[in-house]
Amino acid sequence: MDVVAIDLDGTLLNREHTISAGNAEAIKQAQQDGVDIVIATGRAYFDVQQIFADLPIRPWVISANGAVIHTPGGTLFEEKALDRGDAGEALKWLEKEAYYYEVFSGSSIYTPQNGRELLHVEMDRHISANPETDKQSLKHALDKQFSQNGFALVESYEEIVESKDPMYNILAFTFDLDKLEKGKEKFHDHPSFTMVSSAEHNFELEDHTASKGSALKSVADHLGIPMDRTAAVGDSHNDLSMLEAAGRSAAMENAVDDVKKASDYITKSNDDDGVAYAITHYFS
Repeated sequence: MDVVAIDLDGTLLNREHTISAGNAEAIKQAQQDGVDIVIATGRAYFDVQQIFADLPIRPWVISANGAVIHTPGGTLFEEKALDRGDAGEALKWLEKEAYYYEVFSGSSIYTPQNGRELLHVEMDRHISANPETDKQSLKHALDKQFSQNGFALVESYEEIVESKDPMYNILAFTFDLDKLEKGKEKFHDHPSFTMVSSAEHNFELEDHTASKGSALKSVADHLGIPMDRTAAVGDSHNDLSMLEAAGRSAAMENAVDDVKKASDYITKSNDDDGVAYAITHYFS
């Protein structure tokens, strides 16, 4: 393989939200062997920079679920911002319906001032209504959401719209399953958005032309590499487009069933150096 695309959360990042020494070494060795490494994530670019700051790895970065691409040197290669009017209407609805939301721009992750309080209240209500719920699983989901860098708090979505910053991704998160389905139904067929989900409790909106798969193709075309010489590894529904676009694909052991069914191989989990195992055993 000449290009390997790797998701972050649930894939390259372990339960502690870090990159293990084994995974880092496998990626470093692949680069030394001439393989172009692409990190493909729902996270923001500046957040990815923080994660790789202390590692001798400089990958291509597909961020915001395919809406933005940066070169290994940090140059903006491609961007697909949300239509400002449609994004504003979506945020107005999310705020009116009391969703926790995040908006990824070029420099910040905008989120409501009362967002964390809202999610803690929802989590407590969910646990009260469902005493058998795995509390640690919910807490882990919350910790994962807040493990990102670059948050900027706002009083209202109007501040985001008025800021004139490009909006690349809108994420909505809720522990209320009925509310989650209501949001997915609201935006499922919206002509301006691609809707994906990167975790059990969220859905995300990007420009209708953006996806990890289309972004991976843009990188491969630029490098002059045919798609059958590309590979991808992931764990969640937002990885499906790149797993289907790549010549070879591997799902994490901890991946959702749809991702496992769409992949050529199933590697080890994100806590067992699954990425390193995929690079060594499947993609070499």
